[in-house]
Amino acid sequence: MKNNKTWFGEWFNTHYYHILYNNRNDDEAKNFMQNLVSFLKLPKNHSILDLACGKGRHSIFLNSLGYPVIGTDLSENSINFANQFANESLQFKVQDMRKPYGIKVDAVFNMFTSFGYFDEDQEDLEVLQNIEACLNDKGIAVIDYMNVDKVIKNLVREQTIIKDSITFRIKRKVTNGFITKEINVAEKGEELYFQERVKAINLDKFKSYCKQSNLKIKHIFGDYNLSEFDLSTSDRLILILTK
Repeated sequence: MKNNKTWFGEWFNTHYYHILYNNRNDDEAKNFMQNLVSFLKLPKNHSILDLACGKGRHSIFLNSLGYPVIGTDLSENSINFANQFANESLQFKVQDMRKPYGIKVDAVFNMFTSFGYFDEDQEDLEVLQNIEACLNDKGIAVIDYMNVDKVIKNLVREQTIIKDSITFRIKRKVTNGFITKEINVAEKGEELYFQERVKAINLDKFKSYCKQSNLKIKHIFGDYNLSEFDLSTSDRLILILTK
């Protein structure tokens, strides 16, 4: 596992990451999950893998709806936090999404741009191939990604955010096919540096990835209300995949 040698292994395992993004809307997340399971007509006994689950907010809510859920994430700190909510039908474990999952499930949910972290295309393909391998015959996968065309067009180059007396100075740029966020953190006279790098994967590249991974794109949505995807205006690129 490359946990201590990658930007995501380091950044996601800090409390600064959770402080910076603590404004994520839980009501919006719950609404999205409700919309998804209703659209997919997912029976309550169908198992779900929440891949890159973070602290487990999607997993916990899906489990509250009656679904057996396994949440996995690379961050040990996040999984340790999520484990306080574990029960017989809700489990969490540390997992590198590039490694085989060793389970079979009816659905895989990969939410909130938890894809495209890796340098090589082959690593992205490994994730999709692992998703395909762990799905039951009529299984469904959902990838919730950013609409990179809109993100790049509206990129905020520099930004300063202050939360909990911590100053986050953020610079964004697009280089070598990645949207990069450089994050300088200042707290009590100490300064730390972190980075986020997410691959600028557009719909055409996802189509190529899926073809190589034996996955079929059945539906494409552009927001959490499952509106039609529009290249110019949609905030999200949400893919519904089958084997």
